[in-house]
Amino acid sequence: MNDTALLCREIIAAPASSQHDLAARLGWSVGTVNRLVRAAQRTGYLDKTGGTYHLTPAGRDWMTQFRVDNAIILAAGFGSRFVPLTYETPKGLIKVQGVPMIERQIEQLRAAGVTDITVVVGYLKEKFDYLIDTYGVRLVYNPEYKTKNNFASLYHAREHLRNTYILVADHWIDQSVFHEYESESWQSCAWFDHAPSEWQVTVGPYGRITKITSGVDHGWAMMGPAFFDAAFSATYRELLEAYYTRPGTDDYFWEHIVKENLAVLPMYINRQPEGNVREFETFEDLRAYDPSYLFDTNSASLDIIAQTFGIDSSQIKAIKPLKDGMTNLSFLFQAGDDTYVFRQPGAGTDLLIDRQGEKTSYELVAPLGITDEICYFDGDTGVKISRYYAGARVSGPFDETDVRTVMALLRTIHEAGITPKHRFDIAERIDYYEGLATQNNSITFADYEMVRRQADELLAFRRALAIPEVLCHIDYVYTNILHLPDGTLRVIDWEYSGAADPLIDVAMYAIYAIYNRSQMDAALRHYLGRAPTRQEEARLYLYVALGGFLWSLWTEYKQGMGDEFGQYSLDMYRYMKDYYRVLTTEGYLDELGA
Repeated sequence: MNDTALLCREIIAAPASSQHDLAARLGWSVGTVNRLVRAAQRTGYLDKTGGTYHLTPAGRDWMTQFRVDNAIILAAGFGSRFVPLTYETPKGLIKVQGVPMIERQIEQLRAAGVTDITVVVGYLKEKFDYLIDTYGVRLVYNPEYKTKNNFASLYHAREHLRNTYILVADHWIDQSVFHEYESESWQSCAWFDHAPSEWQVTVGPYGRITKITSGVDHGWAMMGPAFFDAAFSATYRELLEAYYTRPGTDDYFWEHIVKENLAVLPMYINRQPEGNVREFETFEDLRAYDPSYLFDTNSASLDIIAQTFGIDSSQIKAIKPLKDGMTNLSFLFQAGDDTYVFRQPGAGTDLLIDRQGEKTSYELVAPLGITDEICYFDGDTGVKISRYYAGARVSGPFDETDVRTVMALLRTIHEAGITPKHRFDIAERIDYYEGLATQNNSITFADYEMVRRQADELLAFRRALAIPEVLCHIDYVYTNILHLPDGTLRVIDWEYSGAADPLIDVAMYAIYAIYNRSQMDAALRHYLGRAPTRQEEARLYLYVALGGFLWSLWTEYKQGMGDEFGQYSLDMYRYMKDYYRVLTTEGYLDELGA
């Protein structure tokens, strides 16, 4: 690194420093300081007055090349490690010792004279707007925050890369690591005695990082902010633009590019004292560092749990996020000796789901003893707490024994004769989801108008059916059917349930598993316990077509809201088209009353 620039930086920060003062702050010997001072005096950068050193005009001119231009803070991600706080607050705005983590970093930057600050936002982006008024920051939106890792955030802010600090919003920095001047590109690193999740560095002569690896038992780990000088930024920007279009980089962090290009991206280690830079792995880690969270959770979710079980929030343990579903956000937690699931409905689900109807369905089906055990259910918000079944497995849609078992269970549910007042009217739902998708202009299928006319044709046959309706699950997907270690089954998530034709559940099970025709025919036989009639086959194919159309609209709407479901919408739309053709070309419409 440029030791002369570091020396001059310290003299600018504290002009009255003696050589002993400088040696103490820089961690150098007095002899090293003396040698560098004499060299700087010879070049005309330093002068000495009254026993202390100061920069000459030439020295100050020389130092301008090292002045920090700006900072970029990456704050777009969801932050699953802080569940459930991040269901309500972006990770960078979570408070530590009463201060949002991102604000502490902004204040430290500003104290060092860095006021040009860009914050890259995504998840709950509106929550960051106040930073513009409070600190004068610039917000840059990353529209890909759900589908790509944080290298994409830096890509969307790449025009601001110069002499630039790079920070992540959810780091907590005790003592500031920022300065008005920086002489070389560096990465903050912390010592560890056991292998952490962070990457570890190998350091060569003069502190240059020569290798970045993982799985080492002890050493220096990359943790906290970094600094890019202007030359580093120029090279990095070119690589970033190339990586952005390269297949297979969606999961990349910005550090991947450095890791794979150290030969042309010279970076030095910035060793941090123990505990100075913290990256909280879980909410439990945060509570251990900031005990105020034991009693004031700053989380409505944890408050609900405490009230439900009549415990102090400090007794809520082992919080762990579950993989996001298509509709909800959920996490596990432990209260006492038992583990539970907290379900937080996802954004926009209030428009899609009748939560009071779901609650009623749970109450009606409770005597059968086949649902998840409910500890709390808010029919207005859809927040639910249920027991977690350790050792349970989801049903296997391609395991014949499992299919036979879950179809028999489905028949038992239907034969219970439960007839709720709330219906699942597939025609009404299609119209409703179409309206939502139309409002946000998210229907993208080129032949939609033709397919909609085909759906209307099938709905006319559906209305002519005189089939007694019973309580149906509607979301009878194999992942909602749990096989417990004791051999019993539990059917969870009755969100879309309502009175309907029983065969709609068989159809939904089939399309959720992406069954072909022979597989769905087999499921129908298992459900009936016999060979189906032509009319029963017709009803199955009718709901396969209409169900596919319904969920393709559902997915189009959700994708218009920023969610992404990959192949799912195409698969559902294809069910509509393929089984309309089956119904119309194989005489099945005659069985439906044509």
